[in-house]
Amino acid sequence: MAFSFICRNFAPNSTLKMNQIEIREVTGKKELKTFIQFYYDLYRDCDQAVPFLYFDEMNTLRHDKNPSFECCEARYFIAYRDGKVVGRIAGIINHRANERWNRKAMRFGWFDFIDDKEVSKALLSTVENWGREVGMNEFVGPMGFTDMDREGMLVEGYDEMSTHYVNYNYPYYIEHIKNYGGFVKDNDYLEYHVKVPEKVPEKFSKVTEMVKKRYNLAVHKLTRDEIMNKNMGRKVFEIINATYKDLYGYSQLSDHQIDALVSDYIEKADLNLVTTIVDNNAGGKMVGFGITFPSFARAMKKTRDGRLFPFGWWHILKAIKWHKTDTVDLLLIGVLPEYRTKGANAIIFDDLIKYYIKYGFKWAEAMPQMETNEGVLSQWQYLEAYQHRRHRCYKKELR
Repeated sequence: MAFSFICRNFAPNSTLKMNQIEIREVTGKKELKTFIQFYYDLYRDCDQAVPFLYFDEMNTLRHDKNPSFECCEARYFIAYRDGKVVGRIAGIINHRANERWNRKAMRFGWFDFIDDKEVSKALLSTVENWGREVGMNEFVGPMGFTDMDREGMLVEGYDEMSTHYVNYNYPYYIEHIKNYGGFVKDNDYLEYHVKVPEKVPEKFSKVTEMVKKRYNLAVHKLTRDEIMNKNMGRKVFEIINATYKDLYGYSQLSDHQIDALVSDYIEKADLNLVTTIVDNNAGGKMVGFGITFPSFARAMKKTRDGRLFPFGWWHILKAIKWHKTDTVDLLLIGVLPEYRTKGANAIIFDDLIKYYIKYGFKWAEAMPQMETNEGVLSQWQYLEAYQHRRHRCYKKELR
C-alpha cells in the first residue's frame, strides 16, 4: 500500500517564511519521519522524558493507519531555521467531537520547539490561520485526535519521570503559551503517584464484600478466547463510550477505532492485570473494568529513539512479560454511570491490588484524571497517594 495521510483541504508543498523561520508542511513519509524524529532529538538528554514507541507515533500520524481519520483531518508543520529543524506542530479537526459539543475547534498537538519564542509563535500562528480559513472559532490544545491520545501541556511535575502515556515538556513551554497571547486555561488533568499497600486496604475489602452480596456483582477475568472469539475486549471500549461521553472534548469511538484499541491494549495485556466487573442479575453484563500494564517507562529510556530494534524489544519484554519493574500503570478505569454509586470501583481495586502485591509492584501511576472529576479523585483517599503531575489544555477564541 502506498504511503498516504493527506486529507482534504491539504495544500501540498506549502512553505511559509516568518521572520527567517521557514514553516514547511509535511507532504510525505520522509518529512513525517523528520517530524517524529524532532521530539527524540529535543529530549535525548532529558532524564525525565520518556521516548514514545516510534512505530506508534508513525501509525498514529498516518492517514492510512489511524482509524481516527474517519472523523478527523490533520496537517503537520515543521519549523526550520538555517536549514535546521527547530520545532513542529500538528493541526487537527475532530469533526465528530465538534458536532457532539457544538464547537468549531481547531486542535493543536505534537507541539515541540526549541526555547525561541519566534519559533513557537510561527508554529501556532500557522495552525491558527488554518483554523480561521476553515471557519473554526476556537483554538485548543495540546490535544490529539481522540481522548486515547496524549493530551495537555505539563505545567507541574517537571522533576518527575514521565510515563509512556503522557506528554513531557520543558518548563519554558508555558512561557511561550503566555507570550503568544489569548490563551486561557480550558481544562486540567491530574496524575497521582500511588504506593501499593502490603495488603488490600480494609475499606476496599469491606465495600467489595458488601457490594457483591447486595447487588450480585462479581469479578470476571477475561480469557484470550473471550477476547479473540467472543468480542469481550470490544465491550470494554463500549463501556468507555458510555462512561466518558460527557467528559471534556470526548468523541465516541467507532467500531474501527475500538478494534484498533483492542489490538493495542487488551490483546497485549497480562490479563491478571485486567479486571472486569459483571452484574449477575443482568445475565453477566459487563458494567466496569480496569486496565493496567507494568510500566515500561525505564525500558523505553533504554531504546534508541523509541525503536524496538536492535535491543529495545528485550527491555520492553522484560517489563511487560516478566514484570521487571517496580511500577504499574493504571491506564483506563471505567464504570457505567448507574453502577458508580454501588461501589464497583472498590471491587476493581480490591482485585487488582492482590495481583500488584503478587507481582512485587511497589508503586502505581494513575493516568490523567480531570480535576473536576471529584468522584474519581476521591478514590485515592484510601491509599497512600499524592498528586505529582498536572497537564493543562488551553483555549483561545478566534475572532
